[in-house]
Amino acid sequence: MTEPFSVPVTVRGYETDVQGHLNQAVYLNYAEHARWSLLQAAGISQAGLISRGVGPVALETTIRYKRELLAGDEVEVTCSFDWGSGRTFRIEQTIRKTDGTVAAEVTGVGGLLNLKERKLVADPQEYFKELASDPSLFGL
Repeated sequence: MTEPFSVPVTVRGYETDVQGHLNQAVYLNYAEHARWSLLQAAGISQAGLISRGVGPVALETTIRYKRELLAGDEVEVTCSFDWGSGRTFRIEQTIRKTDGTVAAEVTGVGGLLNLKERKLVADPQEYFKELASDPSLFGL
């Protein structure tokens, strides 16, 4: 199995709370950053999505906090898609310190919204295949 797509992130001091831990909401920002970085790496831009009349939507997100992150910590944020069938897909993400320690696991359910009809498209992976210059990054 190939390694999932990942991006490096350094925890910034202003992202921490009074205990010095990464603020819980910032984990979502890191996950979102990795997802958009994957789209960009695969050749999909926001403009490209809009030109097709679609946009990705988050339907559900679960975060499992495993270990604290502190200012200056270097992490890798992974992102992999599990397409299944139907209108939705799962996104599995791990936020891992450079020493291999898992700091958090983020699992999401997403879809691709038809911006005119305001409904999920029936076959989102077909749009991703068509829009991407490298669909293999999505496991397609």
